[in-house]
Amino acid sequence: QVQLVESGGGLVQAGGSLRLSCAASGRSFSSYVMGWFRQCPGREREFVAGFSWGGGSPYYAHSVDGRFTISRDNAKNTVFLQMNSLKPEDTAIYYCAAALGPAKYDYWGQGTQVTVSS
Repeated sequence: QVQLVESGGGLVQAGGSLRLSCAASGRSFSSYVMGWFRQCPGREREFVAGFSWGGGSPYYAHSVDGRFTISRDNAKNTVFLQMNSLKPEDTAIYYCAAALGPAKYDYWGQGTQVTVSS
């Protein structure tokens, strides 16, 4: 069982920055493929950023590419999402997720709220 706990959400003005963290349990964190998703009220959960299964390269949704950066610290079992130049449309609950295999994300955190005011 893998437990994921997000933190770092909050209220920020448009143009500002936030850094989300996701702490993971488990001894094999370095082998997990990690990702970030978000969900706005009334909308489907959508992919934001993650690491590719094969080579571990980061990749991003078009809407955040160039503004958000995903990174990880395997020594601390933590994955981060640096969010810059935030826009009101980035307002959502942000979730981190862990994949143990290439087919799907297996574990999810409880989410952290990000609100961007205009």
